[in-house]
Amino acid sequence: MKILIVFYSAYGHTYRMAEAVAEGAREVEGAEVILRRVPETLPEDLLKQIGAFDAAKVFEHIPICTVDELAEADAIIFGTPTRFGNMAGQMRQFLDGTGGLWAKGALVGKIGSVFTSTATQHGGQESTILSFHTTLLHHGMIIVGLPYTFTEQNTLEEIMGGSPYGAATIAGNDGSRMPSEKELAGARFQGKYVAEIAAKLTK
Repeated sequence: MKILIVFYSAYGHTYRMAEAVAEGAREVEGAEVILRRVPETLPEDLLKQIGAFDAAKVFEHIPICTVDELAEADAIIFGTPTRFGNMAGQMRQFLDGTGGLWAKGALVGKIGSVFTSTATQHGGQESTILSFHTTLLHHGMIIVGLPYTFTEQNTLEEIMGGSPYGAATIAGNDGSRMPSEKELAGARFQGKYVAEIAAKLTK
């Protein structure tokens, strides 16, 4: 049973969430968890200007995902930061290269799940994940979110990311806030939950 986690991260927030998702998925017996990132599309000069060039060195050891790897997985959990209420352009460009998989129905019946990161509490966490689902549904995937059995969603103790649609973190306008323990717990829960459902479907 292969659980593929595919993410894009500019400053490391989505990468940290991806690690937590992987931790949760590995708790399920029989799960082979694979972590991949999508290619960067911004030029090096611009990445340096926005302070993302050095930040990316933290996760540059993660291999770049190929389109064919999607077809080999039983479940795919995507992670993307929000860009104006939608997925990042890097993730969009990667997914735009999956037309061949769509033509063959290669992802039909596989589990698809999404987590995200936003700068602010109301920066588009839900819209990003829900609009991402549209692509997964066109591929015939089975959507899995973050159910309320992850009870931390009901907390009023702190401002935090996450919704029934998927785990999320709030980075802050300057990117200084890294995922909190409760946000990471949501990511772990989602990873484990997806892997548990994948295990049932692959039996």
